[in-house]
Amino acid sequence: MAVANSLSKKRTDMYQNTQTASYEVGGHKIELTPEIVRNYMISGDKTKVTMEEVVMFMNLCKHSGLNPWAKEAYCIKYGNEPATMVVGKEAFQKRAEANPNYDGCDAGIIVLSQDGEMIYRKGTLKLKGEELIGGYAEVYRKDRTHSVRIEVSFEEYAARKKDGSLNSMWSKKPATMIRKVALVQALRESFPSAFGGMYSAEESGFTEIENEGVVITQDDVPIPIEQREETQNIMQQVNEVKQEETVQEGQQSFF
Repeated sequence: MAVANSLSKKRTDMYQNTQTASYEVGGHKIELTPEIVRNYMISGDKTKVTMEEVVMFMNLCKHSGLNPWAKEAYCIKYGNEPATMVVGKEAFQKRAEANPNYDGCDAGIIVLSQDGEMIYRKGTLKLKGEELIGGYAEVYRKDRTHSVRIEVSFEEYAARKKDGSLNSMWSKKPATMIRKVALVQALRESFPSAFGGMYSAEESGFTEIENEGVVITQDDVPIPIEQREETQNIMQQVNEVKQEETVQEGQQSFF
């Protein structure tokens, strides 16, 4: 019994819940537990996230085939608001490119010239004196005769602070932000079975700063994206705990 008690004390609270979501992404086995999600994959206040929100995130990742360790998906808990589950833009693009029917896309901005002419311009170049009014994207599929084209309003998606002014990212890079929103929506509508239920940060009131590992709220509060590329170390710890539990069960049976 002394051996069993000793092993019992080693069990960490992090892995007490045995509910897991196991699946593969790109040949890599992903195993998520509520404890792993809560400790490594919640951006913002992880102490306020509920078990229901954690399980929803696990199910999103599993059923959509997303790798949260690679920042393809993350869960944002800001204040007392419900948790927001978002998918990185690169995850949308990588999945579309992996589909054999994907045939490229065009995306850009919609501006009003000083003469009042509405101009569709590929890319994000906005000239002096022009007013940015929206973004557009068009996605092509080899198995369809018609493309999917989406146009979105700048005013509808631009993140604004409580005083009504644009937040930092939408103020500095408004064309880049609205183009991203249009592209994600066009990809989702073009491949509904692949992207159903998946939304980008910009569609959810946040802004993802690529390559910096943070998202920005409407009020310019930076929130680190908590995923850490330590999958092997984490899973090794999980396996060690499982092995200890197996030994413990054997000792209990023996005594």
